[in-house]
Amino acid sequence: MEIKRAGSQPSTQGPAQYFSGSVRIDPLIKSEEPARVQAARVSFEPGARTAWHTHPLGQTLIVMSGCGWAQRWGGPREEIRPGDVIWFPPGEKHWHGATETTAMTHIAVQEALDGKPVDWLEQVSQEQYSGL
Repeated sequence: MEIKRAGSQPSTQGPAQYFSGSVRIDPLIKSEEPARVQAARVSFEPGARTAWHTHPLGQTLIVMSGCGWAQRWGGPREEIRPGDVIWFPPGEKHWHGATETTAMTHIAVQEALDGKPVDWLEQVSQEQYSGL
């Protein structure tokens, strides 16, 4: 058994090459092999979001607070709120983040395939983000 005490894992800023705006990442789970699960609490300030990306084994988001948006490639931008659980199947191109006026925090859960949990792609344009 291993207990990670609250506050024992440092927060990091979301890197600018993968996020737009102010994003804080708080690690929760990083399993040792053969387990593959990883999880983090991700907090987006208003206007902040991920770049487009995919996950080789899919991703689950659990919205904890605020109001945000999520969008899969070719689909509509959808509002997400506390208590919502969002599933992106393996390989589905998507983004997620806060709305323009409201912060949002979610827990992101995904598994790593061959040590890699995510494939980062291009930034979400302002037009895509605004739903134009």
